[in-house]
Amino acid sequence: MSAREDQDVVRLRAHHLLCLLNYVGKGYSPVFVANYDDVVARLLIGADVEIVEGADDICAPLACARQGEGVGAHCFKASVRNRDVLAFGLVQRVLRGSGELPDVTGRWRLGQARVAALREAYRTGVFRAACRGCQWVRLCHRVSQSDYSQCRLRF
Repeated sequence: MSAREDQDVVRLRAHHLLCLLNYVGKGYSPVFVANYDDVVARLLIGADVEIVEGADDICAPLACARQGEGVGAHCFKASVRNRDVLAFGLVQRVLRGSGELPDVTGRWRLGQARVAALREAYRTGVFRAACRGCQWVRLCHRVSQSDYSQCRLRF
């Protein structure tokens, strides 16, 4: 894959698609936030989304920083993988139900209508099970209840 093609796709684990809905510039470290901002910028200029298992473009700074230490990064834990499985099923159900996407496998564009459908589902609690145990859930709840006004992903 060429460097240009690599920029044209954002690899996301399923629960990070939910995280993107509420992202307001907070994260684990300045490097993590800078990388997250880059991911958002790529999506805003039209990069495709590809749902993947395991470490993705968002958690890359955390996974890479700990690579020499084995699999200590939280993105490798069973609880996070379980969150992905729940999120994947729920995202698929929401996007199918909204008529926005028949299937979330393969590459596809996020776009304004899909973000709106996912944000409405998040705000009304559809994704609650997929977010259980996440340390950011309170922040995300506040963001969703404030109508996503501070979010960086704005089409």
